[in-house]
Amino acid sequence: MDRHADAVRDAVRRALAEDLGDLDLSLQADVTSRLALPEAGRGRARMLAKQAGSLAGMECATVAFSMLDPECRIERLAADGERVAPGQLVLEVEGLMRALLIAERTALNFVQRLSGVATTTRAFVEAVAGTGARILDTRKTTPGMRLLEKQAVLAGGGCNHRIGLYDQVLLKENHFGFAAPAPYEDVVAHCVAGQDRPVVAEARSIDEGLAAVRGGAAIVLLDNFAPGEPLRAAVVALRAAARELGREIEIEASGGVDLRTVRAFAESGVDRISVGALTHSAVAVDFSLLVEGVRA
Repeated sequence: MDRHADAVRDAVRRALAEDLGDLDLSLQADVTSRLALPEAGRGRARMLAKQAGSLAGMECATVAFSMLDPECRIERLAADGERVAPGQLVLEVEGLMRALLIAERTALNFVQRLSGVATTTRAFVEAVAGTGARILDTRKTTPGMRLLEKQAVLAGGGCNHRIGLYDQVLLKENHFGFAAPAPYEDVVAHCVAGQDRPVVAEARSIDEGLAAVRGGAAIVLLDNFAPGEPLRAAVVALRAAARELGREIEIEASGGVDLRTVRAFAESGVDRISVGALTHSAVAVDFSLLVEGVRA
């Protein structure tokens, strides 16, 4: 089963049904097109970028058109991950005019939103170029759009953190708080034992980070450490502790990361930087769709 393809079709179908007010996606549900275009002819749609950015969401756009007109002809002129320039043509579709007009807003919404995620991600990736640090997303995604937004992060050159609660253990402040009075190290060790998912342990101090290493965490997430010397000292201490135990760990930074500070975080020696803003604060990239009639 292709989870991404299923997620695309589900999200697009829900979006079209929301717009049409009809779960069956009947073209007749669009009252404007039905009244203005009593003769259901054919048309051609051309999607263009109105500003520069990194493209994403093309699969959602093509599914929107083909879901309403399975016989439509679609030509992708650019692919997810490509940089686009103002005025660049990225997609052409020929099919039923009503289908094109109905799919227009849904297709644009997905491409604009997901290109915004890819473009934001690309800016962070470029800001840390040459440091060896990777930019990761978080679960701070639009409800129902997580797989699509995480795919857009990949299109922008970033990396995915866990997809959900099922594929990775991530111990955070609240977990340790509710597990008290069990020691931090014991909570980590208990989660490591008897299962093969990687364990990420959030640490708010060097002492907690060292306990995470002793407990067997694969990744120590240093949360809200100031970039520069405080973070660099923590990284050095944790790597030394892991070496003494004959282990290798990855170190992640999160909290207080933006485009002004991300390079300082990367230069502190961390392997990974998680950034919620990739998805929760991405600004849409503007695209337009021009539709015209064609001769039969």
